[in-house]
Amino acid sequence: MPPAALFCAITLAPVALLAAGGTLGGAWLIAAALYLTLFSALLDQILRRAGARPTATAAPGSWADALCAALALAHFALLALAVAAVSGATGLAPWERAIAFLAFGLFFGQVSNSNAHELIHRAARPLRALGRWVYISLLFGHHASAHPKVHHRFVATPEDPNSARLNESYYRFAARAWLGSFRAGLTAEREMMARGTKPRWQNPYLEYTAGAAALLALSTLAFGAAGLAAHVGLAAYATAQLLMSDYVQHYGLTRSRLANGRYEPVSDAHSWNAPHVFSSLMMLHAPRHSDHHAHPATPYPSLILPSGAPLLPAPLPAMATLALLPRSWRRVMNPRVARLHAGAPKDQASPAPGPGKIARA
Repeated sequence: MPPAALFCAITLAPVALLAAGGTLGGAWLIAAALYLTLFSALLDQILRRAGARPTATAAPGSWADALCAALALAHFALLALAVAAVSGATGLAPWERAIAFLAFGLFFGQVSNSNAHELIHRAARPLRALGRWVYISLLFGHHASAHPKVHHRFVATPEDPNSARLNESYYRFAARAWLGSFRAGLTAEREMMARGTKPRWQNPYLEYTAGAAALLALSTLAFGAAGLAAHVGLAAYATAQLLMSDYVQHYGLTRSRLANGRYEPVSDAHSWNAPHVFSSLMMLHAPRHSDHHAHPATPYPSLILPSGAPLLPAPLPAMATLALLPRSWRRVMNPRVARLHAGAPKDQASPAPGPGKIARA
């Protein structure tokens, strides 16, 4: 199947299920929740055992940006529907509202966040604006500044609030990363404005905070206090998953400081990756994190798994679940971090396809 069809089918299927579930409830909501959890995990394992290789597309074409734009626009419609459904405005039963919170929150955390991440790295202003407003709608607008201007610069160093330290639990990391990234992004924006000619009122943090407040006000006006609570809860759930992704993909990895005081260049060794096909397609190749850090402007279909890059022992969503249990997480990941630091042979990723060669599932 062509890459365009794969990405579209896998990422848009939950959109349809959630649209039906938010209005009809019942089996549609259950199907959406299962698609984003058990079905994804099962397909990852089946495809891997069948020998499916990660996909890469040398020249993705305009369809890649079109899919991102479609997913972003769908996000706003689904967010409004989610707030209505979870608040009770669509008439769902209490158990259906609980499943709606789970299913919509998983989509926002895994697909919307991955898509917004892709969009804020695009060169076209309209696409970057779409990604920025997806984050704003999830009350995490400052990520549009902190991620490209702080995380990509200082990843795997103590100066990056979104790089998890060895033995640091997810819970401690999440609190530190949220506040730390807000402050670091604001500092980066102020430094850029001090070097330029833009007035202070053009600081994007004004857009982030005012936009979030306006959207919360809309949810409150439309669905009352229950709508406000639903919006805040869904945003918190989605943001927790974004922070979890950062936690898993950089846990314990560090860059050495050189004799000149600078850090060594970012390399494939400074991100954890996952070679599992289905979840990678669903998350727009977000698990191919090493190549993204090496080439931030590369469109998601063209990202590869570099040979020798650190590999997670399970798909990214499964490792995120494991990270909720700090002792189990350390038992699985600390030996792997130690082997990397000791220079022992790493788990090997699938070889990157050569120029013009595409590895297909």
